[in-house]
Amino acid sequence: MIKKRVLIMGAAGRDFHDFNVHFRGNDEYDVVCFTATQIPNIDGRKYPKELAGSPYNDGIPIYAEDELERLIADEKIDVVVFSYSDVTHERVMHAGSRAMAAGADFMFLGTNKSMLKTKKPVVAVCAVRTGCGKSQTTRRVSAILRKHGKKIAAIRHPMPYGDLAKQAVQRFGSLDDLVKHKCTIEEREEYEPHIKNDTVVFAGVDYEKIFEAAEKEADIILWDGGNNDIPFAKPDLHIVVLDPHRPGHEMRYHPGETNLRMADVLVVNKVVTAQPEGIESVLRTAAEINPKAQIVMAASPLFVDNPEMIRGKRVLCVEDGPTLTHGEMKYGAAVMAAKHHGASEIVDPRPFCVGTIRETFKKYPEVGTLLPAMGYSPEQIKDLEETVNKTPCDLVLIGTPIDLGKLIKIDKPAMRVGYELQEIGSPTLDDILEKFLA
Repeated sequence: MIKKRVLIMGAAGRDFHDFNVHFRGNDEYDVVCFTATQIPNIDGRKYPKELAGSPYNDGIPIYAEDELERLIADEKIDVVVFSYSDVTHERVMHAGSRAMAAGADFMFLGTNKSMLKTKKPVVAVCAVRTGCGKSQTTRRVSAILRKHGKKIAAIRHPMPYGDLAKQAVQRFGSLDDLVKHKCTIEEREEYEPHIKNDTVVFAGVDYEKIFEAAEKEADIILWDGGNNDIPFAKPDLHIVVLDPHRPGHEMRYHPGETNLRMADVLVVNKVVTAQPEGIESVLRTAAEINPKAQIVMAASPLFVDNPEMIRGKRVLCVEDGPTLTHGEMKYGAAVMAAKHHGASEIVDPRPFCVGTIRETFKKYPEVGTLLPAMGYSPEQIKDLEETVNKTPCDLVLIGTPIDLGKLIKIDKPAMRVGYELQEIGSPTLDDILEKFLA
């Protein structure tokens, strides 16, 4: 049999998972290379031979997505597989058009081929876009399950930006593990809240082994989805978060629309701060596309310890990085808190940005006057620290889920903004999960 030569387009996450569950050890295919985008500095590496297995004794190279046409021609690629998330349907088909124009087939893996089967029940929390409020929804679900006496292991969507072989299976049971595994700011934002709530987190690259490890410790697996991707394991209960601040996005992004159509429960978040027409639009779409899903209305109220410190101050707002960049949100928790508590000005950090932070604004100019908490490398964390300290302001308002002050030294007053999910009316997640557990 002549093997089909495959290129997998990805962003250091689903691409590796799709390879592991479908292409690895499959005699029909020869995966020649990956391409990478979205995340800084993830191309130029190799998917290691320790994970790729035979016959990939030299590993599998990872190139920048800009090289797609050259790679199809030079490597005689037969099939291009699209394996990343949080992109518009239009952008997906531009990628498909590039692949087909260069002579290759264009392919997606469906859920039957990409979802693992597990021995323990899986509750999945996903979203239709980055920045919908999935993290606080996951924390709320975790708290409810623990209240019912269930031991939870959270499995997080991959963020393997370091040594892939060493990151095959990662377990985070304490904050010290974040240091041991040299976690990026993005990883810390997702893992730290779980750990503080006494929930062990698993992540990495090889999710078959990751689920096996989690099953040894937990009664229920909590899939903590990221980047609006679909779950890596078949969920027994699939909860999906929608954002009425961005009505219409639930039908315009891949694979967010897939999540919308698959969901058992749809959480319409941020209803207190969204416009009524935005809420109505999202509910109308939900009723049309997935009428069987249960609807939970919710808010994510903000809280700060000393709100009087904000009034009349010039504030630098530091927000969750991916939410602002490929999530395309124009504001976050810090901005909402600044406006609500009477800040006199939201200071523009762009004139004071350095290094990789300046490059981030060039790549994502729509971010505007907010500062994304980018920290994919020690160099970038240092650039973030220098940018914060060079920006003239009275107060740094931090809207990320972690204590950023433990990673960078801030030379001016700083305050964190917290937020948790709060259901409004019924049914609540507690109602739904109680029935699920029964």
